Amino acid sequence: MVISFHSLEDRIVKHFLRDMAQGDKLPRNLPIRAADIPKGRLRLIGKAVRATSREVATNPRARSAVMRVAERAGGTNG
Repeated sequence: MVISFHSLEDRIVKHFLRDMAQGDKLPRNLPIRAADIPKGRLRLIGKAVRATSREVATNPRARSAVMRVAERAGGTNG
């Protein structure tokens, strides 16, 4: 889980999570089976979550917060 407070931070986090979820980039015309394609290290969970208007009314600093969630892919603990 990552919470960013500025659009530039959020962009960096979004691109990092997306790249880690896609895995290694291979050439398009490489003859490889789908089972042999390397999987990503992360699995994205949902979309970006922003504060509700009720929460912003209670806590004005929350208006710019964006939360993104990902989990490790696979069963490894490393």
